[in-house]
Amino acid sequence: MTVRDTLGYARSLLITAPLILLYTAIMGSMSVASSILDSHGQIQHACARTWGRMILWTSRVRLRVTGLDNLRTGVPYVFCVNHQSHMDIPIILAALPVQFRFAAKKQLFRYPFLGWHLRRSGHVPIDRENPHAAVKSLRDAAEKIRQGTPVVIFPEGGTSLDGSIKPFKGGGFMLATQSEAEAIPVTISGSRAVLMPKTYYVRGGAVEVTVGKPIASRDLSAGELAKRVREEILATFIRENEKTLDRNNYSVSRKI
Repeated sequence: MTVRDTLGYARSLLITAPLILLYTAIMGSMSVASSILDSHGQIQHACARTWGRMILWTSRVRLRVTGLDNLRTGVPYVFCVNHQSHMDIPIILAALPVQFRFAAKKQLFRYPFLGWHLRRSGHVPIDRENPHAAVKSLRDAAEKIRQGTPVVIFPEGGTSLDGSIKPFKGGGFMLATQSEAEAIPVTISGSRAVLMPKTYYVRGGAVEVTVGKPIASRDLSAGELAKRVREEILATFIRENEKTLDRNNYSVSRKI
């Protein structure tokens, strides 16, 4: 490990991580308190977006979002997002300018502040160890979508440890087919370089979020929809990584 890496890791442990915990406690408490007055979750979602932006600012993450013109108001959506890093959650909160709910693994709902916010603001817990409970949660989420609340899913089921786009699980796509919502491929590129899975070393850097064109779920099975969305995300992910590689090579050639 170089001196620069050592200093960066120390900064992550002594400054960035404690600040993230502080932000989570403060904004989580504000979110839970606001739920008493706001039954629609608008204030709670605003707290979550502010939390995400604070984390990105502290982590020195430069966010660029493209494709927002693909979204239309009043249309039920399921946002399908690849998962490269634990930084993806604040990234998505900061990137998408719409109110939405996460379909997240049940374990997250057990954490202080974060779990309280998730439960009080109507996010959907998915119990992967209990298939019957998982199906009920998906049905509840589908009803939310029919009522006009978009839902965000990470169809890989967890963060990718090797940086590849893992196979998509079909359960989340049942949300789209059951509610006849449009699936939106959302591709995050660069978050793995900011925070690799199973590490605490937060590095500053550029992250690209690409919002793809909607894919209609009508007349498609959950498996067929998952395949089409994954192909779109994979193509965008490869394209964005090639752009990053080209920029890095150009930067190196200029220095030489």
